[in-house]
Amino acid sequence: MNDGRVVAIDLGSVRIGVAYSDRRRTLASPWGAVARSGDVERDRVALVEIVREVEATVVVVGVPLSLSGGQGPAAKAALEEVTALRAIFEPLGVAVETADERFTTTEAQRSLTKAGRKGRGARAVIDAAAAMVLLQSWLDGAASRAADPS
Repeated sequence: MNDGRVVAIDLGSVRIGVAYSDRRRTLASPWGAVARSGDVERDRVALVEIVREVEATVVVVGVPLSLSGGQGPAAKAALEEVTALRAIFEPLGVAVETADERFTTTEAQRSLTKAGRKGRGARAVIDAAAAMVLLQSWLDGAASRAADPS
């Protein structure tokens, strides 16, 4: 069995969406959103505090690949952040992985609209929901990989 929760991070220019898993790594839940402070180091410290709070052992960072699967400027920026986060988290015993997040925000917006949530007040909720969609996809994929080790 896996040990510890997983935290997903959806990097945005205004907010960072955050979600976390249950201890069995089967269900993702929204944690919330961290407002960008303008200080990258302060934002990273906030992420470390969240990871410690939920006792996560893995952080999954969304990488916004282009529709063709290539790396545009946003994906390259996310991968640079992944490198910085690995330097912080790995000495703490927390692995950092990446996941394709091409459609997470769209899927989160669609789900929230169906639930009657829209408008400016929903933006932070959308960021957290996008992180939750990203994490649930990662969790489902991890479960599939564990079930089929070929």
